[in-house]
Amino acid sequence: MTAKPVTATPESADQVPAQRGAQPAAKLVPFPAAGFAPRFAYGDQAQVVEISGTSLGTPLGTGFARLARADIPWTVRYDEVLLVLEGTVTVRTAAGDLTARPHDCIWLPAGTELSYIAEDALVFYAMHPANWAEAS
Repeated sequence: MTAKPVTATPESADQVPAQRGAQPAAKLVPFPAAGFAPRFAYGDQAQVVEISGTSLGTPLGTGFARLARADIPWTVRYDEVLLVLEGTVTVRTAAGDLTARPHDCIWLPAGTELSYIAEDALVFYAMHPANWAEAS
């Protein structure tokens, strides 16, 4: 049996293949439709939109973050990859600064104490596990 491909466009983003069992369905999230919202105690410095994660039943958390005049201290409790799309992001760790520009990536292993620093940047992030807060 050959699967019929499904093409989703911004006009038909809600048209996704039917779910089978507990497997989440694939989905298209057009960037302009992504609704950024303030995040955590640093909502004035970071706005985030989740693309995948526990709400979809997947252990992979992904999304976009807008950072503005940001200096956010954090300890990551998950593995994380940042892909800088716009601007410059510096991750300050005890081992030194990691500065990324558009198309650069930063990998952060769980347990890294850091500060996310950016004047004005857009990043894509991926983290595993997405349910890190529940596991803590």
